Amino acid sequence: QVQLVESGGGLVQTGGSLRLSCAASGRTFSINVMGWFRQAPGKEREFVTAIRWSGGSTHYADFVKGRFTISINNAKNTVYLQMNSLKPEDTAVYYCAARRGLIVPFTSLEYDDWGQGTQVTVSS
Repeated sequence: QVQLVESGGGLVQTGGSLRLSCAASGRTFSINVMGWFRQAPGKEREFVTAIRWSGGSTHYADFVKGRFTISINNAKNTVYLQMNSLKPEDTAVYYCAARRGLIVPFTSLEYDDWGQGTQVTVSS
């Protein structure tokens, strides 16, 4: 099993930036893909971005392309989500997730382990 702990959420004004971190521990050798999802009140959990644990290949939802960047530091077993040009509609709880399978999926059901989430609130 993999344990994931997110941090870095908070309150920011429209146009501001935040960097989320997700520290992984436990059976990290089993991870092939790391993803970020978000869930706003009353809405389904949605895919934001994903990266291969080995680095390189990244995938983004259309609504964050050009604003968010995912990266990984394998030495620290940590994945980051740099969020720029934030909008009120980005307000949500952000979750990181780990997947043991090789394919990069965009649905939450395909991920094996989840963090507890971190709140991001963007004020207008």
